[in-house]
Amino acid sequence: MDIPKEMKYTKEHEWAEIEGDIATFGITDYAQNHLGDVVFVELPEVGSEFKAHEVFSAVESVKAASDIYAPVGGEIIEINSELEGHPELLNRSPYHKGWIVKVRLSDAGEAKELMDAAQYAEFVETEEYR
Repeated sequence: MDIPKEMKYTKEHEWAEIEGDIATFGITDYAQNHLGDVVFVELPEVGSEFKAHEVFSAVESVKAASDIYAPVGGEIIEINSELEGHPELLNRSPYHKGWIVKVRLSDAGEAKELMDAAQYAEFVETEEYR
């Protein structure tokens, strides 16, 4: 399982890559693996604002539908429109080509509540045995 060190993670299996006051969000390799083949991604509108832990997107796979939660709050400034025609990018490249949105952070301090790669790896390991 791939867990890039430069990103932050949530217990709901989203990731955030934060650069200054901009964050890119997506779902983790663990999440896409458990969802199975993704067939649809519901993208929010640019300009939408979300608080941390609010649903901002949803994905449908051959197995299930799943809400996607904002790791931190902010305003959507860009969406990955490639996902509209190619939702499978979430499976093939969850951390790079499969990013979902870019957000201007409303409170950069919220990122301190996210897990780093080592914490997330430990969390996933314990979750697999529940």
